[in-house]
Amino acid sequence: MSRAFVKEDGPDNEPLPDLPISPHPNYVTPRGLAALRDRLAALQAELSRLRARAERLDRLPERAVERDIRYVEARLRSAIPVDPNDAPPGEAAFGTRITVADEDGTEQAFEIVGEDEADAALGRIAPQSPLARALIGARVGDTVDWKRPAGTVTLELLAIEPLRC
Repeated sequence: MSRAFVKEDGPDNEPLPDLPISPHPNYVTPRGLAALRDRLAALQAELSRLRARAERLDRLPERAVERDIRYVEARLRSAIPVDPNDAPPGEAAFGTRITVADEDGTEQAFEIVGEDEADAALGRIAPQSPLARALIGARVGDTVDWKRPAGTVTLELLAIEPLRC
């Protein structure tokens, strides 16, 4: 196709809308801050790769990466680093790993981390999650009620330690 028939400006070349930014304070652990920086570097490398393509008629992949870069840069600008060692000793707080047991005695561990670092599969929960809200402020030996859509679960706190990031 001749370049004469390619529209250089128009809706196909406009930036994608920005991703929504959480209204909550952006607390980050050292591990979470490093992950954001690594993600930004990977996105910048991906954008360079995309811009180096010989065939660039489809700019959507570039626009998507540019949008993601804007998001990560905004998250880095708003980051509030928290040292896990500054958590109140013996109290569930941001930057701590909490081991709990449910009514059946089944033990699980959860880490209260920043929103960008949260991953339920790894037991990493954001401070705004219902579980984290139930745990924050509790101490070893306390019981808390975790209100879930499937019903309330009572958890006993067995151990609390600062994250090793």
